[in-house]
Amino acid sequence: MSATRITLPGDGVAMVADAYGDPAAPPVCFFHGGGQSRRSWAGSARRVAQAGYYGLSFDLRGHGDSGWASNGDYLLEAYGRDVEAILFALDRPVALVGASRGGQSALVGGSRHPDRVGLIMLADVAPHIDDAGVEEIRSFFHASAAGFASLDEAADALHLHLGQPRLPDVSGLAKAMRTDGGRLFWHWDPRTTSREFLHPPSEGEALVAAAQRVTAPVVLVRAELSEIVTDESISQFQTLTPQLEVEVAYGVGHMFTGDHNDAFADRLLRHLGRHLPL
Repeated sequence: MSATRITLPGDGVAMVADAYGDPAAPPVCFFHGGGQSRRSWAGSARRVAQAGYYGLSFDLRGHGDSGWASNGDYLLEAYGRDVEAILFALDRPVALVGASRGGQSALVGGSRHPDRVGLIMLADVAPHIDDAGVEEIRSFFHASAAGFASLDEAADALHLHLGQPRLPDVSGLAKAMRTDGGRLFWHWDPRTTSREFLHPPSEGEALVAAAQRVTAPVVLVRAELSEIVTDESISQFQTLTPQLEVEVAYGVGHMFTGDHNDAFADRLLRHLGRHLPL
């Protein structure tokens, strides 16, 4: 099944998505983690479309082909407003699925519109996170700031800082990079990696408020080896969101969705059948 590129309005930026399946079917919107792109959810978006849904895998603001924030706003609330704009652009209840920054965005934006959201499913996202784990992500962004001389250098950074398996074939990374001054940079706005946007106090406040506010069904798939989501953070999440359901993805770390996430789609389809049936 091939994708159709579409553009929906965000909060002052254009939100680009790869769309799979029947546009009249119930939409399932996917949002990737910081520094990734809409390709990260391609497998799952295709799978849900094959099952009868309309799979939409978005680039976040400042990432991939979506617009860069002209005012430099990459705080979590801005990502949440983009999700809200997408909800209003679609004319029926949707499911929101997100990993890391994309999951935070889905929770913040989706929590404000219970009439438009049938399910929020999160990949290793909780309101309270371990700052030591965030430091590894900060290190990855810092290492990426000056660009890379080769795709091999970029693959080394992914492996060293994010714990992803070292890619034996790095050619696929070319799609996620742009060239500037002879060096390779990830295809995102460098301002998204500024320290003020990586887990500031306002982010935690926004996530706690969203967790208290949300009334839609929420499913958390926790990565067993997560450096971000701990037992304590899950307990706090359950207190804030009594309807929270928790599952475990065994043997994987925080950025477990990656480019191949068909196994996640199996879990998702079970919950879609309960909360957003065809």
